[in-house]
Amino acid sequence: MEKRILVTGGTGYIGLHTVVELQEKGYEVIIVDNLSNSRIDVVNSIAGITGIHPFFEQADCCNKNALRSIFEKYKGMEAVIHFAASKAVGESVEKPLLYYRNNIVSLLNLLELMPEYGIESFVFSSSCTVYGQPDELPVSESAPIKKAESPYGNTKQIDEQIISDTVAANKGRIKSVILRYFNPIGAHPSARIGERPNGMPQNLVPFITQTAIGIREQLFVFGDDYKTPDGSCIRDFIHVVDLAKAHVMAIERILHKKQNRNVEVFNIGTGRGLSVLELISVFEKVTGVKINYKIVGRRTGDIEKVWANPDYANNELGWRAQETIEDTLLSAWNWQLKLKNQK
Repeated sequence: MEKRILVTGGTGYIGLHTVVELQEKGYEVIIVDNLSNSRIDVVNSIAGITGIHPFFEQADCCNKNALRSIFEKYKGMEAVIHFAASKAVGESVEKPLLYYRNNIVSLLNLLELMPEYGIESFVFSSSCTVYGQPDELPVSESAPIKKAESPYGNTKQIDEQIISDTVAANKGRIKSVILRYFNPIGAHPSARIGERPNGMPQNLVPFITQTAIGIREQLFVFGDDYKTPDGSCIRDFIHVVDLAKAHVMAIERILHKKQNRNVEVFNIGTGRGLSVLELISVFEKVTGVKINYKIVGRRTGDIEKVWANPDYANNELGWRAQETIEDTLLSAWNWQLKLKNQK
C-alpha cells in the first residue's frame, strides 16, 4: 500500500513541486490549502505531469476543527510536510500579527493532532532567515540564531523552537527534519507548474519575469548601498525542483529510521551567493530580454547577504543542488511564456 503523506500548503509554489516529486516516488498525497496565495487548477496541472490526481481539501490550517476532520477522513497518514504559511519578508513588517497567527497557530494545530492519529514523521519548511545576518559566510547549521530581521524570520525561529520542544516532550513519538532553505526560484521543466502569486509578486523572480513580459512596468531593486561588490543584496538562489527533492529525501530519512537524532536541521542551498543585480544580468543573457528596473531605497527586514554551506545536507542527507542558475532562470521564463500563451 502506498504511504500517505499530508502536505499543507500543497498548491503553493514549493508545495506543488514537492507533491509532484512525492507522487513520482510512489507516495499518495493529500493536499490541504486555503488557496490564499494559490489556485485550485494547479491540482490538474500536477496530474498532467504525474498522471495522478492528488487528494485536495480546501481548509485553513489555523482552523483546528477543519484539520481534525481531514485527519479523520484520511486515516493512516504516515507523515506531514508543513509548508502552509505566510512568507513575504516585506509584508510581514507591515502585517506582523497576520504572520504570527498564520505561521504559529497552524503549526500548533498540526503538532497537537499528529500524536492523536499516530503520525510520527514531520518535515518543516523553515528558512535561512532564522540566521539573521550571519557573522560568517557561507552559513552552516551550527551558526548562532541571531535576532530576526523581520516578523517572518521570527516566526520561523519560534516555530523551530516549538518543534524541538514538542519532539522532546513526546519522547520519540514525533520525529522531525527541519529544512532551512534559501531562495527558491524557477519552475518545473514541463512548464506546467511554477510560481504564480495572486496579485503583486512578493518574490524577486516572478517580478522579473512579469516585468520582462510586460505585466509590470518596472522592477524595483531595493538598495544599492549594501556592503557587497555591486551594492545590492546577495542571496543563494536554488531551483525549486532541487528543493522539492530535498523534502522527499527528508521524509524518507525519517520513515526509514536513518536519523541521528529526533530533530535534524539541514541547510538547503547551492553554496553560491549571487546579487540581485547579477541575477538580473544572468536573466537578460539567457533570455535576450532587457529588464526595466529602478534602484530604490532599502526595504525594511532585508538581510544584506546570505548563502549556504550545504555540506551537511550533501554528506548526511545525500542531497545536492543540480541545476545551474542559467537553466533555473530559463525555466522561470518558459513558465511565464506558457502563462501568456494560456491567456
